[in-house]
Amino acid sequence: MINAPKTTQTSYAPERPLVLVADDHEDTRLLYRTVIETRGYFVIEAADGEETVRNAESARPDLILMDGSLPRMSGLDATRQIRGSADVGNVPIVFVSGHSGTVFLALAHEAGCDEYLVKPFNLDKLEHILEKYCSKDGRAVAI
Repeated sequence: MINAPKTTQTSYAPERPLVLVADDHEDTRLLYRTVIETRGYFVIEAADGEETVRNAESARPDLILMDGSLPRMSGLDATRQIRGSADVGNVPIVFVSGHSGTVFLALAHEAGCDEYLVKPFNLDKLEHILEKYCSKDGRAVAI
């Protein structure tokens, strides 16, 4: 369970949309954090699938960016577990993977992901995702 979200900003402001970034590579999480926070959103992180589920349930983010290859619990399994939660089961989840095949896309959607991004992607695509699923006033956008 997390006590306070980790941030490079001064403090968590509930009126700002909260994005959970789940990726096992610290440098990738740093990249996402930098891009997302400079656009006015707040970021918390998870380095494995179990931590992702815990952080989703405790922080209740507005959006989850879910890497497919997470240790301790895959991104697919973490997505399924989050989808089964009464508290956070409707949070938008964008699956992020280096696999571009239709099989992987189908597996992600079957697990409950709302969108699928193939790495590497341009930052305009990430900004579009943020705008699509989060509003600037801190409330999740209905999808």
